[in-house]
Amino acid sequence: MKIKLPAVTLFYEQKGQGDPIIFLHGNGEDHQIFDALVAKFEKFYTTYALDSRNHGQSEQTDIFDYQVMADDIADFCNQLALPYINLVGFSDGAIIALLLALQGKVKINKLVLMGVNLSPQDFTAANYQKLQKAVAENPNPLLQLMLDQPNIPLAKLKDLMVPTLVVAGEYDIFKSQMFKNIAKTIPYSQLLIVPGQDHESYVAGTDLLYPDLLAFFSQR
Repeated sequence: MKIKLPAVTLFYEQKGQGDPIIFLHGNGEDHQIFDALVAKFEKFYTTYALDSRNHGQSEQTDIFDYQVMADDIADFCNQLALPYINLVGFSDGAIIALLLALQGKVKINKLVLMGVNLSPQDFTAANYQKLQKAVAENPNPLLQLMLDQPNIPLAKLKDLMVPTLVVAGEYDIFKSQMFKNIAKTIPYSQLLIVPGQDHESYVAGTDLLYPDLLAFFSQR
């Protein structure tokens, strides 16, 4: 279904009942990346799987900016009058989730950051060069976004008082030390490195993380 927000119209799927969980996908993807996880969580939670602006069935705009996308999610929560949410973001969706949590405009109960980065410099050298080459060959604004943003100071994460699970693949496209630094800096955080997985393989079309995420959300 679609929801008209002040700045954009977004597509989302709502399933299940119970405490709300919002799922935010990565760059160039859509909500369907979470289908396997949603199928599990909808038995116990109300799930909201969204297409970010310029993705999937949501509105195409001329604005490509993570902060604007975070504002979209805040507007979404306010329009649906959600008193609080649990938030799961992957890659670009994790950046959006982190910015939303730092804003404090929405009450977040638990936060899951999967494959997040704080800066384009967090890419490994090989993956950064690969991205530069891809943008040079195809000047796609979504790819360019990853070269320009985000720019979140690590020290700012000290102010994040939301229980957070930081997740990464063993062979992620980002530097492994960066994930450790993030988990070390957020006061109430845990770090999960998924063995044998790359940046996306533990997320796309799989419920591999379901036991870990369910345990995290169940913690009091």
